[in-house]
Amino acid sequence: MAVDTSGGAVRAPYRRGTGVRLGLWARRKGWRHLVMLVVVAFALFPVMFVVSAALNPLGTLSSAQLWPSGASLENAVDLFRNTPFVTWYANSLFFAVANATVTVLFSALAAYAFSRMRFRGRRVGLLGLLVIQMFPQFLAIVAIYLMFSNIGDYYPVVGFDTRWGLLLVYLGGALSINTWLMKGFFDTVPKELDESAQMDGASHAQVFFRIMLPLVTPVLAIVALLVFIATINEFLLASVFLRDTDAKTLGLGLYQLVASQRNANFGMFAVGAIMLSLPTLAVFWFLQRYITEGLTAGAVKG
Repeated sequence: MAVDTSGGAVRAPYRRGTGVRLGLWARRKGWRHLVMLVVVAFALFPVMFVVSAALNPLGTLSSAQLWPSGASLENAVDLFRNTPFVTWYANSLFFAVANATVTVLFSALAAYAFSRMRFRGRRVGLLGLLVIQMFPQFLAIVAIYLMFSNIGDYYPVVGFDTRWGLLLVYLGGALSINTWLMKGFFDTVPKELDESAQMDGASHAQVFFRIMLPLVTPVLAIVALLVFIATINEFLLASVFLRDTDAKTLGLGLYQLVASQRNANFGMFAVGAIMLSLPTLAVFWFLQRYITEGLTAGAVKG
């Protein structure tokens, strides 16, 4: 009890009750937690459904439940035993890793040229790369199909049902919006570093590989991640070029399982979908420290 200076007693300071504090917290911050829980539940629902279908011993779409009555690995055993799953998986990883690696190299070389050099057609080239992205990919399928029909007759190694043929098609889009992203990041690196290295006798190649690439590692990781995810999930071009069963990617193989017998093979399809997501999660986990820095620094200061 506080005492007044005049000698009278003063009542203790008013303290809000638990209900009042809880109401204030709910109005100020509680709704954010509620929204977060709703978003997390919305995002995890399909994941839980696919995992449940993969563990469902019946392996059918009609019997799939959010929480299966029993759990087994029969669907995984059937997928490895009855399909060339390992071949499909290896093909998907080959396309994703090779396309990501070469695309990063080509995009970095082009971005360095557009950022550091001044030449005739530079502005037109940049605008051309930007305009090309306005057209959907499937518009070029007919032309590419006819082109590779003739190429395959002379050079079967890059024809249909070959890894190198489809990889060559993927690399046709290497110089895309990724070049713009990298160029914005290259522009943030001071040009004084290039000039000082060239005064010491360094060539453009030495400046690029020894000075620039270590400084722009974040954007290289970002582009590699984006290209890896896009390639491992690509279906349209692969469905046109890969017709042989052993040449298919995992996405095409899984579609083949459910194209005619969707209900019967859904369990194996769910197992394959989970296995297909593992490389993406591994690459994302490995490159996660570069994601925030690469996406912000490269795009803001272009």
